[in-house]
Amino acid sequence: MSVKNEVLYILEQNRGESISGQELAEKLSVSRTAVWKSIKLLNEEGYIINGVSNKGYALSPDSDVLSSEGIRAYIKDEFKGISISTYKTINSTNAEAKLQAMQNASHGTVIVSEEQTSGRGRMGRTFYSPSQSGIYMSIILKPDLNITDSVLITTAAATAVCMAIDRFISSEPKIKWVNDIYIHDKKVCGILTEAVTDVESGTVNSIIVGIGVNVKAAVFPEELKETAGSIFSSNEEGCVRNMLAAEIINNILDVCANLKTRNFLEFYRKRSMIIGKRIKYMKNNRWFEGYAQDIDESGGLVVFHDDGHKEVLHSGEITVRKQN
Repeated sequence: MSVKNEVLYILEQNRGESISGQELAEKLSVSRTAVWKSIKLLNEEGYIINGVSNKGYALSPDSDVLSSEGIRAYIKDEFKGISISTYKTINSTNAEAKLQAMQNASHGTVIVSEEQTSGRGRMGRTFYSPSQSGIYMSIILKPDLNITDSVLITTAAATAVCMAIDRFISSEPKIKWVNDIYIHDKKVCGILTEAVTDVESGTVNSIIVGIGVNVKAAVFPEELKETAGSIFSSNEEGCVRNMLAAEIINNILDVCANLKTRNFLEFYRKRSMIIGKRIKYMKNNRWFEGYAQDIDESGGLVVFHDDGHKEVLHSGEITVRKQN
């Protein structure tokens, strides 16, 4: 880790509190000049670091730049060793995660970006990913699962994100099966799960969980204004992206370690915004209607039809029917 990154890590751990240049130099076994140069570079990168005579340097609570050091400061001790890479801009964190997975990246590897130029959602859609307002990240997981269980990972990730958001706001986020998080009927998060398979054996080497979260109020394109929202209603409340990213990572790695217990499914069912509702879903290029009855033990959606038969969906597109 460079001196600059080490200085940032210490400042993140003591956000809002002043630390003298001398103390920083002694902690890192470098000169005060090296500390000063690091502070200057961090300021140039957009970090708000206040310098006060006779007190030292303090990372402002209003500084909200995503960084591996900022995220790692809030990662649980048992996960401190995971690789976290941050980017100012990237085409897609999932695309980068796939490349790293094929190069045998370890379980828990995280790729985070301030902005995506080609963010991807389900069904080939794009995911709007503007800078300085969201968290766009992918996590490489290596659970002991079959490819048919990939929907279970998506439901686990949705649970992990909801639990993380709960730590920061009083409003309860809801889950639209299988991968979207809503607050006040506005979508604030999308999750895209993709498997990296071994062609010869047909087994799953890694599962990539891509997560896009709208944290701060953003100016959405016209076509998204009615459906998209953010966790915080104003930017003044949203200087928590590193903490929120860390909370999501902690939760996903925790859930993944206990995936086979399926304990998270109870939470998922409670937060479902579709159980008990009439829905439409597409199958084989045709739309069908039914009643969303339950989430089964594999994360599938149990649909009850008017003619009495049941069907379990493991993928696909659904919409909630509006009540007349």
